[in-house]
Amino acid sequence: MAIPPTYADLGKSAKDIFNKGYGFGMVKLDVKTKAASGVEFKTSGSSNTDTSKVVGSLETKYKRSEYGLTFTEKWNTDNTLGTEIIIEDQIAKGLKLTFDTTFSPNTGKKSGKVKTAYKREYVNLGCDVDFDFAGPTIHGAAVVGYEGWLAGYQMSFDTAKSKMTQNNFAVGYKTGDFQLHTNVNDGSEFGGSIYQKVSDKLETAVNLAWTAGNNSTRFGIAAKYQLDQDASISAKVNNTSLVGVGYTQTLRPASVKNSPVWQSNTTMSTPCTGNEADVCYLSPHLCCDLCLSWLD
Repeated sequence: MAIPPTYADLGKSAKDIFNKGYGFGMVKLDVKTKAASGVEFKTSGSSNTDTSKVVGSLETKYKRSEYGLTFTEKWNTDNTLGTEIIIEDQIAKGLKLTFDTTFSPNTGKKSGKVKTAYKREYVNLGCDVDFDFAGPTIHGAAVVGYEGWLAGYQMSFDTAKSKMTQNNFAVGYKTGDFQLHTNVNDGSEFGGSIYQKVSDKLETAVNLAWTAGNNSTRFGIAAKYQLDQDASISAKVNNTSLVGVGYTQTLRPASVKNSPVWQSNTTMSTPCTGNEADVCYLSPHLCCDLCLSWLD
């Protein structure tokens, strides 16, 4: 039996079919590069075409694999600084400790998190403590698996209010080409998804959600078809007659261009066809993930 996924990754294959390859209303650019010393740099920027708001971030990462250490420094355009230290497989096999802090010089606001994760065959556990001046918040999750069956539980407890703020559980079944996932959130939100890999080129997914006290049911169908090893097309439709279509083209290894198209009822937008991804050829060590989106 393989190691079960984390609670957040339950039903991930179906989520990816619905979410990846689309990016309506956003222009996003991610650039990654790695220095000869082993330091990794990642910068990203995005612009919302509706609000014209632009945000960006810069991240540097350095790994010492022999000690299981990873150091990460972060900065964003909100002028928030962050530091993350990860220790993995040192204290015990499968145990990962993360220390995450942020500081905003403009407001003086500070935050800190301590995260623990432990994974072995049949079990995947996680416990995070989010520190706050009013009192820490504790987040916990556990997933167990046996012969393809998966069961998980997720909770959050606010010590300042002595109140359980999140109480979720999920059950699923997973094989090589089929996944079934159901979940209940806080006893009021019910959801389920089915993922099926029909062939080497075609993947399909169905998603269903319902909220207690609300008669509306959310339903969607999505599919992804691999045209060849470098190109794929994605499509999805939901019960409100919204249709999404996306085309993804790999220009070269580690460089991807997405061209989403959105159709609502009878109105469809048309993507441009310029050379937006020329930035991918700036450096032999530079790669980017460029997603241009159009929204009526």
